[in-house]
Amino acid sequence: VYAPSCAARTMGPAVNDPDRRPLPEVVCSVLEKAGYQVIVPQELKELCCGQPFESKGLSDLADRKAAEMEAALRTVSLDGTYPILLDTSPCAFRLGNFVKDRLPVHDLASFLAEHVLSRLKVTQCREPVALHVTCSTRKMGLEAKLRTIAEACTSEVVIPDGMACCGFAGDKGFTTPELNESALAQLKPTLGGKIREGYSTSRTCEIGLSFHSGRYYRSIAYLLDRCSEPREPLSERERDERGT
Repeated sequence: VYAPSCAARTMGPAVNDPDRRPLPEVVCSVLEKAGYQVIVPQELKELCCGQPFESKGLSDLADRKAAEMEAALRTVSLDGTYPILLDTSPCAFRLGNFVKDRLPVHDLASFLAEHVLSRLKVTQCREPVALHVTCSTRKMGLEAKLRTIAEACTSEVVIPDGMACCGFAGDKGFTTPELNESALAQLKPTLGGKIREGYSTSRTCEIGLSFHSGRYYRSIAYLLDRCSEPREPLSERERDERGT
């Protein structure tokens, strides 16, 4: 079950980004190449993990929205029979904490690294890429998973020093842009001239990173989709091992 975040559905690619596909389309492409049947909740436009409300101090409203999302995902996943994937790390962190062990909620980085990479034929590109590890990714302990995906796609992955937080802080990059500007003041000179694009797991973070670096920052799903194709058909033994 794939539940695209509000940000992924409303904030598309950067102006002039050569890849014009929205994130949900890219995630579905990767999953389908890996042999998954993707189920998207029908009532998605009404669903939210509650993160935007929690960040404003509206805890009761945030929990109410999370409870609504849990109920909808419980139904479509057949009470957790199917894994649930969120494409934005702050949302995965928020909802994962809310449902705890009640539903199998996966962040994009962990699901791609653990359940998708082995199902794809990946060819490394030659260009170096920058990687931004979001605050939520660090809190979930998924930095290594994110690196695993990037390193499968390219031989040179750069995580700039001193960029622990991008400073976008939810929507404060829009309302208090100087916070984002200060946090990323050294990003552009640190990246140098070789790196032309970067990857992360949060669209709002990627907007600020793109603006202040002069590069295109996208979800890590774009990189994996670009470098991958379906594997050869599974052998009978592999099908038996995977139960497919």
